[in-house]
Amino acid sequence: MNRPITTVPTPPSALAQIFEPIREDLERVEAEFGRQVESNVPLIPEIGRYIQRAGGKRVRPAVLLMASRLAGYDGRLAVLFASVIEFIHTATLVHDDIIDGSVFRRGRLAVHSRWGSDVSVLLGDYLYIKSVDLALSHGSLEVLRVLSDVTLRMIEGELYQLSKNGDVHINEDEHFDIIRRKTACLFGGCAQIGGMLGGIRQEEQVALREYGFNLGVTFQLVDDLLDLTGSEATLGKPVGSDLREGKLTLPIIYLLQRADGSASDLIETVVRERSLTPERWRKVFALLVEHRALDYAQVKAAEHADRAKRHLASFPPSPARDALMALPDFVLSRDR
Repeated sequence: MNRPITTVPTPPSALAQIFEPIREDLERVEAEFGRQVESNVPLIPEIGRYIQRAGGKRVRPAVLLMASRLAGYDGRLAVLFASVIEFIHTATLVHDDIIDGSVFRRGRLAVHSRWGSDVSVLLGDYLYIKSVDLALSHGSLEVLRVLSDVTLRMIEGELYQLSKNGDVHINEDEHFDIIRRKTACLFGGCAQIGGMLGGIRQEEQVALREYGFNLGVTFQLVDDLLDLTGSEATLGKPVGSDLREGKLTLPIIYLLQRADGSASDLIETVVRERSLTPERWRKVFALLVEHRALDYAQVKAAEHADRAKRHLASFPPSPARDALMALPDFVLSRDR
């Protein structure tokens, strides 16, 4: 029986330390993003700068950059494709906020809240096309296929989630299918492309893809937990936003499988009315604690973090491997 790889969780403040080997490349990604949103249409760079100033962890481009280092590649294409990934991810955020009706993103007004949905839809489309244009400028057909496949799966995941929105009967398998498509595939693609740039063996590329995939599942599960356990100040949005929007995440699904009818009635009322009053929230949170639903989701996140690290076992020790090995622990310990 395989034992999980256990490490001391990395404190959130250590993210800069994890990214230190690729800090300059991440700065180049930021600069490339700013350069690519320059346009004769003033609204495009204005919104682009607004998005950049909102910050973000840049975990996805960092995974690509570190995976390329692990694979022995240190050329300019790593920065280019990390920039492509950042464009794709940003486009999804802009569109997702419209779909979810999210007023805030990272503590500031979401793009559609400030400029309107019509402008935001077109801006998201612009970012998608920019990612394609940037990839085509230097990309190999194999890398472009990975990017295309990942993007299609993300859109499928969004459509699937919409079809399940407000469905209090969604089960755990269906929820994980959404996570795999919406979040994990992009993380997996980042790591796989980094390996492809280094020209490593196919089985090593698969190992990197599986590392990224499981890291992505961990990331989303922790994100879902933070929506229930964080604070509005750290999250930059109201606590319980997912439930209020009709999205049932793993802790809520687990709770509904084990609690009595009164819990189901409460969740159904919140979802139907799209209203989570302070009183309702206190009851929901108490039920989550009572039935250890939060603990269950945390255990699942830790399992996927361990799986991610196992896929790095075949690679020799290196600073890049150390950084990739530390990242799942950071994701588990993050508070925002």
